[in-house]
Amino acid sequence: MALFDLVNFNGEVFDALVRETPNLRLNNLLKSGAIVNKPEYASQLPDQQGGNYITTLIKARIGGTADNYDGSTNITSDSRGNYAMGRVVVGRAHGWTEKDFVSDISGTDYMAAASEVGEYWDDISQDSLVSTLKGVFAMTGTANKLFVDGHTYDVSAAASGNTFSATTLNNAIQQALGDHKDAFSLAIMHSQVATNLENLNLLEYMKYTDDQGIERKLSLATLNGRMVLIDDTMPTETVAAVGEVPAYTKYTTYVLGTGAIEMTNCGVKVPSELYRSPATNGGETTLYSRQRNIFAPYGISWKSSSVVSPTDAQLATGTNWEIANNRASSSTLYFPHKAIGIAQIITRG
Repeated sequence: MALFDLVNFNGEVFDALVRETPNLRLNNLLKSGAIVNKPEYASQLPDQQGGNYITTLIKARIGGTADNYDGSTNITSDSRGNYAMGRVVVGRAHGWTEKDFVSDISGTDYMAAASEVGEYWDDISQDSLVSTLKGVFAMTGTANKLFVDGHTYDVSAAASGNTFSATTLNNAIQQALGDHKDAFSLAIMHSQVATNLENLNLLEYMKYTDDQGIERKLSLATLNGRMVLIDDTMPTETVAAVGEVPAYTKYTTYVLGTGAIEMTNCGVKVPSELYRSPATNGGETTLYSRQRNIFAPYGISWKSSSVVSPTDAQLATGTNWEIANNRASSSTLYFPHKAIGIAQIITRG
């Protein structure tokens, strides 16, 4: 058995059978009902901020203090107003090179298949989504901090009751949205958190009846009436031991409402292309691929229009985000927190 460019082949039998490496990531956040596609914003990009940033408006609800209707009091009026929501394009590109020699000795073309490229971009997009959520919950400033504190339920530092229990989810969503807590439809958590809930018999798995009339469990679970998705890309943090307190791991579970995050595929001029270099390494071909997307938590605005394409580190930086507002120099009006269907729960498991 010889090894060329990490591709194994059997030199004795010239085994050309290649098994595709399975994608070990689930990317359940990207595929969840919390993500809603908004293709209409792609057409607005060329007209705003050079094609990488757009501002959309959310109409504010009417309000104001009612006047006394007594025949002598004048009737006053208020403007309706709106909230400005900035959306930034996240652009990514990558390539994969295949040597002719590897294909010759293996008998198989190892150029990445279309399905593999799609899975690769799912991985990248989920990373950007998680970074976006990290940035949202790292926002600073008085109005933004009110949202962060109200929509974060953190029991990880408690001496007891620091793991996900039967009441954790319900308490967290009530703290975030109060009487609007039914707006939350799903929770996405690390497998360690889900396993602990399974051990407590708190997760209820959905069932179906097959053609033979046998009832079987599905992989989809619910907790307190909300869908539970399991994905090990959810954030974790190791906390070092302090004195007699041993080290432990903090797990972040995101709770989202349907359509809480709007995603727009902005498209690129050339999504994929092949480049042939006949002399390099005896001949090789490179597949190049590109994508541009917007990941916009509804009611939360990306602040900077000068960033052409934010890195994941920039997406995770709280100072780059703010609650959507009317951008008034005085009497700033912020999008209501109870209308933002995003929350996080931090536990030790």
